[in-house]
Amino acid sequence: MRVAVTNLTFGYDYRTVLKDVSFKVNSGDFLAIVGNNGSGKSTLIKCILGINKIPPKRITLDDVDITEFKNFKSIGYVPQKFDDFNYEFPITVNEILQVSRYNKVTEDEKLELLDKIGILELQNENINELSGGELQRVFIVRSLMNNPKLLILDEPTAGVDKANVEGFYKTVNELNKEGITIMLITHNINESKANFTHTLSIHNGEVVMKEVLRGDDE
Repeated sequence: MRVAVTNLTFGYDYRTVLKDVSFKVNSGDFLAIVGNNGSGKSTLIKCILGINKIPPKRITLDDVDITEFKNFKSIGYVPQKFDDFNYEFPITVNEILQVSRYNKVTEDEKLELLDKIGILELQNENINELSGGELQRVFIVRSLMNNPKLLILDEPTAGVDKANVEGFYKTVNELNKEGITIMLITHNINESKANFTHTLSIHNGEVVMKEVLRGDDE
């Protein structure tokens, strides 16, 4: 999926959070969005997801203005916090995936996804018994169930033990190789083992640096 952001300014009430932000993401890119807490990273993502309402001619998804874009199911989103689930309630991995289905995903397709992400053996486990890394992989499977063209990950290794961080980045690197466009928010790119094509640094709501790590900057 192609994403183009043009002169985007956005705020809450009287506070401006994003200031004249512009950048482009091509299909198959792997973009790191870097910045300190409160820099505007998550607000930017909420604009791209259509959660924050913005005027026309500020964001296009596959060349369609976001105010007219309808296929948000083609975007997979893994938030930093999974506030829509009560972890004290005894729910299994399979049950989470069952309630997360928007399209008709067959049982074989679900098992294939679990195996692909490396958690097939966890399908009947209670989520309260999973490690941070295992839980993160469950929600990656959840985000992939609609065959997304764009995958957005918000601080995906927060709370994940170091032993599982390397496996996580191996997984997302493989997803990117398969052609999925990925945008990953992080506050410390030096700790990442992702094969980013580009980085976008945000400070106080403004883009302060764009860097190409591999590929063409079109």
